[in-house]
Amino acid sequence: MRRLGSGFAAIGDVQFLPGYSVLLTDDPAVQRLSELPRSGRLAFLADMDRLGEAVERACRRMGPGFRRVNLEILGNADGFLHAHVWPRYEWEPAELVRLPVWLYPRRMWSEERYALGPAHDPLREAIGEELDRLAG
Repeated sequence: MRRLGSGFAAIGDVQFLPGYSVLLTDDPAVQRLSELPRSGRLAFLADMDRLGEAVERACRRMGPGFRRVNLEILGNADGFLHAHVWPRYEWEPAELVRLPVWLYPRRMWSEERYALGPAHDPLREAIGEELDRLAG
């Protein structure tokens, strides 16, 4: 979606929670936040905050039942620094709404109907526009 100061804001490849986005470091050799100098850490966290707010603004405007955003830096599966921005919604199943997104059923991560596609372009554009607004 956009180049930020410390990396790249991208919309997620799965969209069972519409607006899911990722902040990817601009240095793929960096595996952990702690590997960056303090200024780099602060820049990455500031960009994560900016992406989180952009997702929140766009999803609040476009997504019925938007509730909040969850921000995560995990690093358990991919060996490079990245942050997940998960919008959460009132319409999520009651048994999942209070749990981490990672506990959603495995099928949600691979079903074609949840894959990123052209139907998500308006939301992607809205998040990008919000990133631009927050830059100034």
